[in-house]
Amino acid sequence: MGFTSLTVSNHWKHIALVFICSVLILKIALVSSANQESQIYTVHLGKRQHDDPKLVTDSHHDILKLLLGSKKASRESMIYSYRHGFSGFSAKLTQSQSRELSEHPDVVHVTRSKHMKLATTRASDYLGLTPSTPTGLLHETDMGSETIIGILDTGIWPDSKSFDDNGLGPIPTRWKGRCVSGEGFNASSCNRKLIGAKYYAKGLLEKYNGTYKEAEKHEIISPLDIDGHGTHCASTAVGSFVKNASYFGLGSGTARGSAPRARIASYKVCWNKKEGCFIPDILKAIDHAIRDGVDVLSLSLASTIPLDFEVDRSDFAIGAFHAVMKGIPVVCGGGNDGPHAQTISNVAPWIITVAATTMDREFFTPITLGNNVTILGQEALYTGKEVGFTDIIYMDDLTADDFKAGKAKGKILFSFETKPTNPADPADIEDFTKSNGVVGLIIASQPYDSIQSGTMDVPYVYVDFEIGMDIMLYLQTTKFPKAKISPTKSFVGRPFSTKVARFSSRGPNSISPAILKPDLAAPGSGILAAVPSEEGYGFKTGTSMATPIISGIVALLRQKHPDWSPAAIRSALVTTALQTDPFGEPISAEGSPRKLADPFDYGGGLVNPGKVADPGLVYDMGYDEYAHYLCSAGYKNKSISKLLGKIYTCPSPTPSMLDVNVPSITIPYLSEEIIITRTVTNVGPVGSVYKAVIEPPLGIKLQVSPETLEFGPNTKKITFTVKVSTTHRRNTDYFFGSLTWTDNGAHNVRIPLSVRTRLF
Repeated sequence: MGFTSLTVSNHWKHIALVFICSVLILKIALVSSANQESQIYTVHLGKRQHDDPKLVTDSHHDILKLLLGSKKASRESMIYSYRHGFSGFSAKLTQSQSRELSEHPDVVHVTRSKHMKLATTRASDYLGLTPSTPTGLLHETDMGSETIIGILDTGIWPDSKSFDDNGLGPIPTRWKGRCVSGEGFNASSCNRKLIGAKYYAKGLLEKYNGTYKEAEKHEIISPLDIDGHGTHCASTAVGSFVKNASYFGLGSGTARGSAPRARIASYKVCWNKKEGCFIPDILKAIDHAIRDGVDVLSLSLASTIPLDFEVDRSDFAIGAFHAVMKGIPVVCGGGNDGPHAQTISNVAPWIITVAATTMDREFFTPITLGNNVTILGQEALYTGKEVGFTDIIYMDDLTADDFKAGKAKGKILFSFETKPTNPADPADIEDFTKSNGVVGLIIASQPYDSIQSGTMDVPYVYVDFEIGMDIMLYLQTTKFPKAKISPTKSFVGRPFSTKVARFSSRGPNSISPAILKPDLAAPGSGILAAVPSEEGYGFKTGTSMATPIISGIVALLRQKHPDWSPAAIRSALVTTALQTDPFGEPISAEGSPRKLADPFDYGGGLVNPGKVADPGLVYDMGYDEYAHYLCSAGYKNKSISKLLGKIYTCPSPTPSMLDVNVPSITIPYLSEEIIITRTVTNVGPVGSVYKAVIEPPLGIKLQVSPETLEFGPNTKKITFTVKVSTTHRRNTDYFFGSLTWTDNGAHNVRIPLSVRTRLF
């Protein structure tokens, strides 16, 4: 059968053309009208010009008054004034007003508000953070008792045992923050552990024109955590010791954070998963946190893919920059969009970006088939009663009429999920099983490396495709197939290898490919921590969970080395990281197919708390190094000057991003011989001598000069070069290696190398 064509007369063509033009004009009018609707824009003015916060805010109103015509209009338009860590404001503006404001001589840039998403007690023991050890980072810092971690998340559940202040001394005197009351939350709930709790809702309220229906949205406009994400992250970072913590007996043990005596300052900037987080609220919380006196900022938040061009101009990274310039490390999750390449989020070079791994604890749900073969399912925890032997049916063999006739009632259903994106919502599964009288559900799927709380009433279990085919074979060769499902059991120990979790977002960096992201990895799959529920503790999975583990370790480092910059701390984390699990086994990366992990999966590797306080050398960064990055990334002199708070002119020719002093070397396009520069700072013994050890990427030639670094009494910093060339005659994918400076094994300062040959 051929194609059928329609012939239209000229008369009808003319009528159709008029109609189409009318529709286009209407659409243009509607778009123009929509563009003139007020939306929230963030106006960044760079480093603040006054020490008095009131004068800073007055200057913001002066700018808006000039634009809008009156003080009253300025007050009605402004959402937030950022006046402590940096200068700027968020305001309701039309698109044309935002364009006009961007031309103001004091304005660095204007960006429209966007949403961020939440990136969801074995981990400390697995990493070797054991408080009983008489030496080590925990012992040397009194478990972080003098540090304050600012958690920007969904709020806090103050009644959790993880926030007990028993045994803690006075609140650090430098603390300037406070607790605020709100619905369901009393300021008196704070103590010497939870020393600050605030909420920021103006961005949320503006979305609903000030009429946000809290009960309908299952939220509370107060510091109280309804979602549970913020409470989980806070207790993972700094939770106090809680014995016999578990989720219905699973994962039983002593719950604690990485820095169990550190203090918590909770800033509620995120709401339930549907609402997410609003950039103006996040920036205001960062502004307050800088003023309040936090030592570390922890944000388990990530952008959606694709990232905005120059991410540091249009999300909270610009606020993070000012925090870092004040000496406050900022730790963020890399996102949960793995295992695909170029999905990593939070890629600004001043942010510590965290990937997620599994660890040596697994939860298996035993499934016994009628032939007495037992297989182990994963991911969805089942804590109810055993489902005894009953009929098991392949779901695709059932029709809609079969379900209506009750043929699934009392049965276990088996199904293949061939195009998975994320595990199914437990609530949806519970509704399906209960409405059809199903007593169990087994789903063959690609592995997610996630742990779900599951349901109490009806078990649903995930298995991989290989096990799924074993079940299918049993169903097809058995006349009356049966199965039983037992409650989930915990398994801890060395047989379980560590993997970069499938969901963990991967590099290379899509904004600046020469800057390696993520920086490092930490456990983020099946983390047991505090939640606002009757059980008190629950499992969550995501780079969100890996982030506070690193934040707690960073807090310990801040107390151990108060003179170290955020970049020095990041360098220590990266250069001491493990490329194996703590037992010496290689780390793989979940994907299609699974492979050995490389720097785009886990950066420098798995965090190594036992070595991080004594790295020997660090790759430090400050104003000059960040300006180097900003110039190489294409920022204008005016913007850089306002950002840094002083006049700055980029050198000519523009410096190479390959020379930014990060603890890694990533070359996305190598066609001819190039020379890369790095500088290391000695934080170890005076007189140390280091020699270079090179593991070159396949087909890549590397020459380090000098090959030996000698740090005498008057030598603190040494600059070295790396000459890089390729033997490849065609374009390649990335190949990986490393450069390690070693002082006879006392310190092994390792940075990852990633090189891709591109001849044209």
